[in-house]
Amino acid sequence: MLSLKNHPFAVETFFEHSLVLTFALPKETLKSLIPPCLELDTLNGQWGFVAVALVTTRNLRPKGFPEFLGNDFILAGFRIFVRYRTKAGKRLRGLYIIKSETNKSRMSFFGNIFTHYNYTTTDIKETNSSGSLRFSSNRSGIEIAITKHDHEIHLPVGSPFLDWKEARRYAGPLPFTFTYNAKTREVLIIEGVRQDWEPKPVAVLESRVDFIQNKFPQAILANAFVVENIPYYWKKGRIETWTEQDLQA
Repeated sequence: MLSLKNHPFAVETFFEHSLVLTFALPKETLKSLIPPCLELDTLNGQWGFVAVALVTTRNLRPKGFPEFLGNDFILAGFRIFVRYRTKAGKRLRGLYIIKSETNKSRMSFFGNIFTHYNYTTTDIKETNSSGSLRFSSNRSGIEIAITKHDHEIHLPVGSPFLDWKEARRYAGPLPFTFTYNAKTREVLIIEGVRQDWEPKPVAVLESRVDFIQNKFPQAILANAFVVENIPYYWKKGRIETWTEQDLQA
């Protein structure tokens, strides 16, 4: 059963919306939450980053299956920005997932069979109208609202980024997601593939995310980006063994 959780097949979908809010924290706050095979992806050696990604998917299904066999979901993922050095010495930027939610029990059921993401089901919903986008959940304590049509969009107050170009480096999802199995000392690498990926900065009207604000009271909203109407797929998971000696390699 464990092998089934290692993303045993590729999955494809269509991102109707992918809204990511990234929060900055002193890096020491996040170090204890990631496995030893990963390192924080920091800014100026000071800031670490955790993000909430809210994704509206259409026709999510095993890659190659016809669209009518897919399902539509809203996914909420809470991720830490990290780096990983492969056995071949290549350094990958990616995400380490610390919490996953969805609006449908079907996604929780199958997601927990085929991934390590530990999905829970919640009452999250999306409202999209006239240039604004809102995600709400009473159960999860989420109330996020953005507008896409401000003429001049400023970085959030207190953001550590100098400008939107620098902030763009911390706009998820990144190409890779990592999971670590301490018992088997295996790193699971999942690669996402996308085209025409151009995240656009957005103005945040509301940013209530109870999970982040309760767990990380020092968190500062650092940026917000949205992408829309993008085909996307995840490759089959790839596994590498890892030991403490790899840190010295």
